[in-house]
Amino acid sequence: MILFQICLMKLFKKKMNLYFSFFSKNFLHEDIYISGCSDSDGEDMLGLEGEELYYADFNKQTEVYPQPPFVDPMNCPTCYDTAVATQQTCKQNLKNVGNGMKDYPPERDAPSGVMIYTRNEVEPGVQNTLICHVTGFYPAPVNVSWTKNGEKVTEGTSINVPYPNKDGSFKQTSRLQFIPQLGDIYSCAVQHLSLKQPLTKIYDVEASQSAPGVGPAVFCGVGLTVGLLGVAAGTFFLIKGNECS
Repeated sequence: MILFQICLMKLFKKKMNLYFSFFSKNFLHEDIYISGCSDSDGEDMLGLEGEELYYADFNKQTEVYPQPPFVDPMNCPTCYDTAVATQQTCKQNLKNVGNGMKDYPPERDAPSGVMIYTRNEVEPGVQNTLICHVTGFYPAPVNVSWTKNGEKVTEGTSINVPYPNKDGSFKQTSRLQFIPQLGDIYSCAVQHLSLKQPLTKIYDVEASQSAPGVGPAVFCGVGLTVGLLGVAAGTFFLIKGNECS
């Protein structure tokens, strides 16, 4: 098998270096490695089949393996130190490129889609996960904030690292662990450099009870079917199918 290495420098979009590694479309598997930086942030991530295997958390100064507990664990004790060294090189390149490209305005693409849904079928009083999926934006990242009945919520929230789409834009997913109760209303608000005001999606627990049994069952079944057919429009269903596994 031939492994293609592509170094993609999107100089006209953002002062950021992206390094992609993936198998030819003639094969069954696809992996990706990204090392990127900005003036104030950085990313180092390895993915396989559209899922994150590893990423460097530069705030906590450690490597993170976000796989579910039922898979064989990955371990790379030297990955974080390598990522730190790569960031130093990236930021030096960023400075050099920035001096030469300072007269070019950066491109900013607003998110093309924001979706909010639950991981499992909702039962009042039973813990669940609210998911806010954002896609089609450039540059990365987005900021996602949550509210419950109009009050800001931070406990039980998480967000993954930006993951590239094949068109060069990014997607990112935030999660909120919650216990649904009738009458509660949740929202996720998405902020991005291209937006003058946040994009907000609402989740009404009581309204979700009007169609019991729809949601996860449909998403899991349709997600698998559409994913196997390779239909581009099935992206959302495939994401939901992965959440249900």
